[in-house]
Amino acid sequence: MDKDAVAAILKEIGVFLELKGENPFKTRAYVNGARILEGLTEPLETLIKEERLGEIKGIGGALVEKITELVETGKLEYYEELKGSIPPGLIEMLDINGMGPKKVKAVHEKLKIKTIKQLENACKKGELAELDGFGKKSEEKILEGIEFKRHHASHHHRHKMLLVAEPILGDLRSHPDVIRCDIAGSLRRGKEVSGDIDFLVSAKKSENIIKAFTTQEGILSILASGNTKASVLLEGGIQADLRVVDDSEFASALAYFTGSKEHNIVMRSRAISRGLRLNEYGLFKSNEETRDPKLRLKCKTEEDIFSALDLAYVPPELREDRGEFEAAENNNIPQLIEWTHLKGSLHNHSNWSDGKETLEEIATHMSGLGLAYWAITDHSKASFQANGLDSDRVKKQIKDITTLNKKLEDEGTDFRLLSGIEVDVLKKGLDFDDELLNKLEVVVASMHLAGSDEKDNTKRLIKAAENPNVHMLGHLSGRLLLERGPQKLNQLAVIDACAETGTWIELNANPYRLDLDWRHWQYAKTQGVKCVINCDAHRIEHAGFLRIGTDIARKGWLTKSDVINTLPLPKLLNELKRKRS
Repeated sequence: MDKDAVAAILKEIGVFLELKGENPFKTRAYVNGARILEGLTEPLETLIKEERLGEIKGIGGALVEKITELVETGKLEYYEELKGSIPPGLIEMLDINGMGPKKVKAVHEKLKIKTIKQLENACKKGELAELDGFGKKSEEKILEGIEFKRHHASHHHRHKMLLVAEPILGDLRSHPDVIRCDIAGSLRRGKEVSGDIDFLVSAKKSENIIKAFTTQEGILSILASGNTKASVLLEGGIQADLRVVDDSEFASALAYFTGSKEHNIVMRSRAISRGLRLNEYGLFKSNEETRDPKLRLKCKTEEDIFSALDLAYVPPELREDRGEFEAAENNNIPQLIEWTHLKGSLHNHSNWSDGKETLEEIATHMSGLGLAYWAITDHSKASFQANGLDSDRVKKQIKDITTLNKKLEDEGTDFRLLSGIEVDVLKKGLDFDDELLNKLEVVVASMHLAGSDEKDNTKRLIKAAENPNVHMLGHLSGRLLLERGPQKLNQLAVIDACAETGTWIELNANPYRLDLDWRHWQYAKTQGVKCVINCDAHRIEHAGFLRIGTDIARKGWLTKSDVINTLPLPKLLNELKRKRS
């Protein structure tokens, strides 16, 4: 077991102990131990082997024993017993927005609540509002969180779906009986979350493909299996569906099962208006619904189907009936951005705050990936839980980045780190004064603690956008996918303010955020607001988020010219300076 997995278990132990009302010093020991492990530069296995783990400040004898057991055996008896002693419903409650360990413990002890259903009933009766530390607003927030969780219960984040789907797609494509194969459904359309994975295959014989699909590794159970269809439940609770069709039907089936439902309705209507019928089996020259192969028009690809309906090809990401038909009729479908267009990320963290790696480790890795630049925007002092930087540490980091860049230049490396900050947008204003912000190359303004008043939240962000030292607003809505919805905020008003001030808006590529929502980017684009696709990286492997963020940018109709960090370094530096002029 690696150190990140060990750290995750230590954090869970801390939460479980808090639920049980254990000594807070004991609870914090596990949480602090997890943070220490995350920041280690040496391999955990080496420290254990050489018996040096206990020499690290904050890692006592009890932690050494438990960490060693986890690393050497892959499990921890203490953790399993502790988890088993807590009603499962209480653990599930922790996933509801507004329910931390203290509140879960309170409702369990005072109202004997053990399940989410009981929690919901108590909220509806007003019983929680009467408890100390809750109130009516807390009750409403919890009900919203329960409903949000229920609505998204069977959905999964995009990056998790892709991690599962792409190896299966590769295996299917390599199968000797497969002619063509692709992913369909919402995953193909670039949605941020999906309920299941849809695979479409064309083949002359389906039996062997069905067998290969239902006997692959990682299957928890076979939900259905027939001659041309199969459904399986994969590890992680993800459902995958396979459909096998004749190759003559592949293009129409792919279009149909890609969707969306709204897009398909318009496509079928266009076909009818031209004396045709469109369904999953093909495009037919008929006035009635049919599957007659003699009436099927030859459409080898999706492009052929769009062309037959007098439309330019519409990429899957745009198939939501949100303007794509008018654009396709006028041949105005944009050339959507590709993730290879991106030159770097302008919102990232290092081990100066809550990131994992040093400045030099980050520079080495990102340069090795072929990127041109990478901004270090650690948290400001108000984010104390994330080890936010005070003004003295900011100034020291600027000097260290300057020194490192000089070293890279002397070595003949074109890559450059940019100095920056993720400054908190507080009720009183920005967390740092203009004099300090002006010393930094990149300033991301983010509201981490929104209030309950929509007008106030909106006003705070507009004021931040109006500050000439602020280059962009970070994760505007504050949402966490499948955990909580957007904070109370007039997003369109903030977008308008950014358009007026020339402030950029971040598309936070963290797969748990993907914020600003793709549904708002069309409007932002029409207002002239530039996008920045940022990783919000806390470790070097998060550079891969650029791909996920680009998927959402494509869904928002964005092109290369709409995204600031497609610019090469000299042009980017000019744009950064221009915001302040």
